[in-house]
Amino acid sequence: MKYFVSGIGTEIGKTVISAILTEALNADYWKPIQAGDLEQSDSIKVKNLISNENSQIHPESYRLKRPMSPHAAAEKEQLNIDLSSISLPNTLRPLIIEGAGGLLVPLNRKECIIDLIKHLKLEVILVSKHYLGSINHTLLSVEALKSRNIPVKGIIFNGAPNHDTESIILSTTGLEMIARIPTMDIIDKQGIKAMAKNIEL
Repeated sequence: MKYFVSGIGTEIGKTVISAILTEALNADYWKPIQAGDLEQSDSIKVKNLISNENSQIHPESYRLKRPMSPHAAAEKEQLNIDLSSISLPNTLRPLIIEGAGGLLVPLNRKECIIDLIKHLKLEVILVSKHYLGSINHTLLSVEALKSRNIPVKGIIFNGAPNHDTESIILSTTGLEMIARIPTMDIIDKQGIKAMAKNIEL
């Protein structure tokens, strides 16, 4: 059981959702590419949010210093992100893989996050959040995945509910809603553990 967690854009809540999924599945966690915030990376955040002692946090394939698009952050360090150098961690446990930004965030001058997903042969859990334009962004994300024959396990709606928006997204895409995660006033281990009870996969 391996899932790639991607969002419909930036600031969607992928890291919090990844922590919830890691807790719910008693899974390992891996973020292949971290750009910026190395002292408080997403891997560190997830480690500090989960309660179970079985999950392993696997090291990133690329740790880039600047909080920029991965391709630009890599170029600043005179690096090129090479998909052939990125392989899944060796584990027999469930694995949650967190992307960077949305599906078409560039990794180099030719390839994007969606190409990494295809390279790793993973199934996607798409995180959506309600705002003006989120229907369009969600449908475009699903269309991009389907056009590349990348399987989608379902959608997690993060934040305040909007039943009309959720209904049109689900009916149009034909996808399953895995969970609706409400806005969390305090994001801590107790909250993550409580939200993990909403996940059924």
